[in-house]
Amino acid sequence: MSESTWIRHYAAKINRALQHKLRNSKGSARKSAGVPVIVQFRHKLTPARIQALQKYLGMHSFPVKHRLHLLNAVSSHVSVKCLERICSCGEVGKVYLDGVKKASLNIATPSIGSTVLQQRRGLTGKGINIAVIDTGVYPHPDLTRPVNRIVAFKDFINHRKKPYDDNGHGTHISGDAAGNGWSSKGKYRGPAPEAGIVGVKVLDQYGEGYDSTIIKGIEWCIANRKRLRLRILSMSFGGPAAATAEEDLLVQAAEKAVKAGLTVVISAGNSGPAARTVDSPGISPSAVTVGAVNDRRTITQADDRITPYSSRGPAPGGKVKPDIVAPGEMIISLLAPGSRLARQQAGLRVGKDYIKLSGTSVSTPIVSGAAAQLLQLRPCLTPRQVKAALKRNAFPLKLKPNTAGCGEVNMRFLDCGKKRKG
Repeated sequence: MSESTWIRHYAAKINRALQHKLRNSKGSARKSAGVPVIVQFRHKLTPARIQALQKYLGMHSFPVKHRLHLLNAVSSHVSVKCLERICSCGEVGKVYLDGVKKASLNIATPSIGSTVLQQRRGLTGKGINIAVIDTGVYPHPDLTRPVNRIVAFKDFINHRKKPYDDNGHGTHISGDAAGNGWSSKGKYRGPAPEAGIVGVKVLDQYGEGYDSTIIKGIEWCIANRKRLRLRILSMSFGGPAAATAEEDLLVQAAEKAVKAGLTVVISAGNSGPAARTVDSPGISPSAVTVGAVNDRRTITQADDRITPYSSRGPAPGGKVKPDIVAPGEMIISLLAPGSRLARQQAGLRVGKDYIKLSGTSVSTPIVSGAAAQLLQLRPCLTPRQVKAALKRNAFPLKLKPNTAGCGEVNMRFLDCGKKRKG
């Protein structure tokens, strides 16, 4: 069969992003470079099934990069000719493009009411561990003093053992959620300054990572959630969403994390103000999807404004997204010395220990930290209940739901037992 013929013939097996890439990239370049794919089996992933497929295709034609047991899938980089044979195999259910996701970059803690909870109720996220799935985490004093709160680190990029961050994004994100202000005498700290951080590096020094690597990171978090006492996954990255949530493997992985008991908090993306711009995996129905507001450097939320770049819904299928918004404009948080951000964004540095960044990347971990405060007080809450509580008690911004969800995260309800009215 000609290439266009077999693509049409196996269209039900090939996700739309992969079909688009096959039809629109230049033939000679694509044939020489090959295509990164995720192959999902119809049945449970086993060594025997992988070996049978490799035997059918030729061992060297189908090198396995990641085994993704969470989704009964494997990732590989294959030729177009090999891809046709993969589609012809009865054991294969669907083939996806192994796309690339990027970090979602373009007076937060007092603004959302978390400081009051720290001071009056002692709600600091203590005993709650947050997995920051990102570019890594630098052992910054605000995370390691007076005690080291980096409870674990897993590197799926360079496979190093000790915590590091060659990009700097993940370190900033960790501080947005759980920095304790050690280097600023408490001035710059997150909602959960006593929460633990689990650094999961799935994005490289440029802030980019393949879907398959990210899925592997989520899978690792699920497998180790009890050992590490993980309660929250914070993901501040994204890319073009699939036509439906069901066709998006990253969304499938996020949904499985929620079912495993993890509250999943994801950035909406920075592609606003147009409608239908929420990224993957932010379209995940069960995740808490976060947009960004400008808090205008004031504690009151009444003057906060949605940022132009914050992605808008609806998500595919008409579901309202984002779910909630949080401060995301020029937020000061932790600097990873020597990182790419430290070098390229020197003008945004605040002293030697901090840096200012904007985007739904930074609003997302603020919500993750707020969720840690909630779980410290009410540890038996399920992910669904955490999401419902955050949405129900949000400060109304009088915007359309697909612009700001239920409003801006507002933790004052834990202090007074009711929503703040102004």
